[in-house]
Amino acid sequence: MYPFADGFAGPSPAPCLPPSLAQWERLTQRGCSALQVGRTELALFSFHQALSIAQDLLLGGPAPQHADDCLAALVVSHHQLADLCANAQLLEQAANHLCRAHGAVMGLLQTPTTGLALQQAAWRHSRETHAELLQYQRRWGPHAGIARLLRACAEPAAGSTVH
Repeated sequence: MYPFADGFAGPSPAPCLPPSLAQWERLTQRGCSALQVGRTELALFSFHQALSIAQDLLLGGPAPQHADDCLAALVVSHHQLADLCANAQLLEQAANHLCRAHGAVMGLLQTPTTGLALQQAAWRHSRETHAELLQYQRRWGPHAGIARLLRACAEPAAGSTVH
């Protein structure tokens, strides 16, 4: 999937600890630091670990006071991986990460059981993820998956009424 990571073993995974925003932040900082010194493989590994933690935080149903932070962690993780891929000219992978971020946010908005705090966070983050999809298309040209996602988000949900 990422040719610049071939043969990269990376650090061994941390023991199974409950996911936390502090863990996500440490991994994200490690990835950013690795990028600054040209260690792309370590950055990739760190950003993937951070994404995994962000996904676990959301799957666990974040406490209302952490809903925005947990969703932000997911969005940021996908966007960092998208940037890393785009810089390596892996445009399909970059687009996929942007689509996953926006799809996750929109999915939360369309799920009736999503708590109010998480719905509010999703509304705030939907503007950012939508803008990133548009930015990708301006910079790299049309992408079928992005176009499909933008069309789907522009159409009212089946059975809903607009007031």
